[in-house]
Amino acid sequence: MNQDDAFEKDLASIHQLMERSVKFVSLSGLSGILAGTYALVGAWIGYYLYPASMMVGDNQVAEPQTAWSLAGIAAVVLVASIGTGLWLSARKAKRSGVSVWNATGRRLFINLSIPLITGGCFSLICLWQGQLDLAASATMIFYGLALINASPNLYDEVRYLGISEIGLGLGSMLIPGYGLLFWAAGFGLLHILYGTIMYRKYE
Repeated sequence: MNQDDAFEKDLASIHQLMERSVKFVSLSGLSGILAGTYALVGAWIGYYLYPASMMVGDNQVAEPQTAWSLAGIAAVVLVASIGTGLWLSARKAKRSGVSVWNATGRRLFINLSIPLITGGCFSLICLWQGQLDLAASATMIFYGLALINASPNLYDEVRYLGISEIGLGLGSMLIPGYGLLFWAAGFGLLHILYGTIMYRKYE
């Protein structure tokens, strides 16, 4: 190995260390694939139990029981997705010899939490008022904003996923009556697509 090769190797090592200090590199693409799968299964269950939720009427007001039942299904999907993501991230971090709950992990948690909590509260208010479609749109829009807000500490693909989620959320508002279908596309298909890209690129 000549001096130039050694210098380039040192630069690559420094760059990797700097990236690890600002990027949450333990995020697993497989968690995105599984989260998308959970969302598609949840959407199918919601449609099977409440087929009318695909078209809730011109005023977009759903029966309270339907709205809260679908919210319960979404909550189960959320818990399963978060649990899977944490488990896979911890496993990947252990293989890499890093800690999940480091300064970058804590910063990521804060950047994700603020838009997600705000969106969750907004969506619950929509459900309380029976606005099922608006709640579905809001979850995608606020989730997209959370991803964009946290993207400086994640892979670049996460930013594009966030933009895509916002686009679908706005599209759902423009085409009322199909909130469940848009929700399945946003949390299901997009997660599988971007999770596959990240898995093949980084793992």
